[in-house]
Amino acid sequence: MSRPSSGFGSPRRNRFVATAIVAGALTAAACAPPGADGAPGPGSHADATPVVDTGFDLAKLVAAARKEGGVTVYDSTGDITKTAAAFTAKYGIKATGVKSKVGETLEKMTRENQAGNVTIDVTNYEDGPSLVGQLLARQVVYTYVPGPLADDIPATGQNPLRVLSKGNLWIYNPEIFPKGCPVDSMWDLTDPAWKGKVALQDPLGKPNIVEFFNQLKVKGDDELRKAYRTEYGKELPAGEPAADSWIEGLAKNAPIITSSDDDAAAAVAAPNQKEPRIGLVSNAKFRDAKDKGYHMRVCTGLRPWAGFQYPKYAAIATKTEHPNAAKLFVHFMLTQEGIGTQLANGGVPGNPKLEPGAFMPSGLTDWNAQLFVFDPTRLRKDFEDLQQMQDFWRLNHG
Repeated sequence: MSRPSSGFGSPRRNRFVATAIVAGALTAAACAPPGADGAPGPGSHADATPVVDTGFDLAKLVAAARKEGGVTVYDSTGDITKTAAAFTAKYGIKATGVKSKVGETLEKMTRENQAGNVTIDVTNYEDGPSLVGQLLARQVVYTYVPGPLADDIPATGQNPLRVLSKGNLWIYNPEIFPKGCPVDSMWDLTDPAWKGKVALQDPLGKPNIVEFFNQLKVKGDDELRKAYRTEYGKELPAGEPAADSWIEGLAKNAPIITSSDDDAAAAVAAPNQKEPRIGLVSNAKFRDAKDKGYHMRVCTGLRPWAGFQYPKYAAIATKTEHPNAAKLFVHFMLTQEGIGTQLANGGVPGNPKLEPGAFMPSGLTDWNAQLFVFDPTRLRKDFEDLQQMQDFWRLNHG
């Protein structure tokens, strides 16, 4: 099957093969010394065990951080500039926030570690498998947990340290479908009626979609089978993995593959859009709805899930020259004041003691009940299965 033209640029080639080669060639980094305040630095554990700062003293950490001059943080959202500005205003420490795609961040941090010339002090990172399988495993970065918050955050949220979860959501255009979402099951997206009408960013260029596929194979089988039975009135053939069947069906149904979530949202919701389509986009795209005149709504009630949550993790460069400022920034991300700068479009803080974002994308009422939630204990396995799933998608998409 030939790949259809989306009209929104050619599909992105996967960068993670190249960056995996770079990271694979990396020898284990030497351990950085403790911070100037005496707080622990990265450990030498082969399993990248988080460093829990049991002697955490905020006043001492702030004083030590102010002597270091500043901190640079890479994140995949432009909201990082707001977070950096709020950090600077609170502590008087210069913070620079840089928007960067995860593949670019992975490659840059790896090369900087090799060269011993680190400019990225902290990363807020959205690809858990490559974080665990490459950056943490090779000690390019380490996980730091402020001691006073360790009891508030579940152990599964500390290794690596989850600071936020947002969502990739199935959307439709309510101007075209005023009676509601035209599909009620994820299996509808594999049916001939929706051939060439489902838009999503190229999974080979958006790692959390591939992670979603891999997680579905373990956590999603029962619910996908139930949804199949409800949709078609029969069981999936015995021994046939439900996730594989759904992923194969979606890939073979000629989806519109775009190079970005922006293009996927436009394919569904742009003001002049007349084609009946479904799209998978980040909840951040709902901020475009008003300014760009987009018509978009979450497919409420889609079985089994109306999308999936994707976590964002914080990690510190092992060779940073600003270890205390980096630790302070991670602490800031676990406070309401810090994470609140990234909740304008909704989301769930990694620290469960904090309030979630007040904004809810139209059609979404419950982040946890409506969305598939990743199992953080499977990140290493997701990394190991990455290439196989990418190949499975390539094979079936043509």
